[in-house]
Amino acid sequence: MDAAGRTFGPEEEQAVLRVLRSGMLSGVWGSEVPALTSEFAALTGAAHAVACSSGTAAVHLAVAAADPDPGDEIIVPPISDMGSVTPVLAQNAVPVFADVDPRTGNLDPSAVAALIGPRTRAVVAVHLFGKPAPVDELRALADRVGIMLIEDCAQAYLAPVRPGDPGGPQVGTVGHVGAFSLQQHKHITAGDGGLVTTGDADLATRMRRFADKGWPRETGERAYLHYALNYRMTELVAAVAREQLRKLPGVIERRRQAAAALAGALGRVDGLRLPADDGDHVYWYLPLLVDGLDHAGLRRYAAALTAEGVPAVAGYLARPLYAEPVLREARTYGRSGYPLRGRTAYPDGLCPVAEELIDRRLVVLGWNENYSTDDVADIAAAVAKVHAAVVRP
Repeated sequence: MDAAGRTFGPEEEQAVLRVLRSGMLSGVWGSEVPALTSEFAALTGAAHAVACSSGTAAVHLAVAAADPDPGDEIIVPPISDMGSVTPVLAQNAVPVFADVDPRTGNLDPSAVAALIGPRTRAVVAVHLFGKPAPVDELRALADRVGIMLIEDCAQAYLAPVRPGDPGGPQVGTVGHVGAFSLQQHKHITAGDGGLVTTGDADLATRMRRFADKGWPRETGERAYLHYALNYRMTELVAAVAREQLRKLPGVIERRRQAAAALAGALGRVDGLRLPADDGDHVYWYLPLLVDGLDHAGLRRYAAALTAEGVPAVAGYLARPLYAEPVLREARTYGRSGYPLRGRTAYPDGLCPVAEELIDRRLVVLGWNENYSTDDVADIAAAVAKVHAAVVRP
């Protein structure tokens, strides 16, 4: 995504210069990182926020805070970026995949409940494409069995969990921990970077230390209290992120307006379903559900849209995450295959709803706050044309 698809301006330039002129680029001793975490906590309604180096690092901080023993299980969705899953392996825990809601691709709570066992330590719920997962239900389930709920909010900044409640919570504040990304293609960006939110002061301390080699800097002592990594955010990243954060509400509102216009134009196309939106979708990508296609037909559909000048991806993923070689072939720690080999299998058919979406139903469109009225009209015309040609030849 180039500058035309971003919201960079003189504010970000001045922020970078401010840091460079200060001579302090490290977030350990600088002022930008603490300011960012304070501002982000206030914006999301969280009690605490912790900064780190990427969205994957943010999920890793959350998984580390759950503190699984080797071989413990963490329930994850099959449709997401692999950054939602590899932190589980990094803590020597086993990803267990739960199926999804056919309308949204988000975790199905009943599928999650069926997988909870004596070694389950946490659930990672991804708010896919900007649509909140059912975190109220998942939190109640997690509390009943004494496990942690981690929200992966990388695609869903500021999305309201209860759209009928104007003062209600946002994503990242219902679970025990929320993980956010500042990667290049998210709603806002600093190139890379991550943030985690929590209402628990002890969890915040554990995650802050995990991002800093287990070092309890707040005590003034140079000590290393537990296994941890260096996931620190720099001052340059934080300074850019602070300026992006100020633009975030406007970014989301413009994306929502453009999505509503597209829905209005395509709402009566037979066999085409627009995103489920109860006033809570924030549209990182815009997913379409297409009826009546097979695997090859879905690929033709996406390719035809791309040829019309509307970049589209069939299925979002090539395959469910559990079918990727890193998991199915246990390509983990050397040749050991630990902690997967001999403990679990990831066969085809494991999550049939997710497989149906990826193979035959889901097409995702890139979405952007800078789309004009004409852009949206062109996208709608292209979708209608392709749908008529591919679904009803």
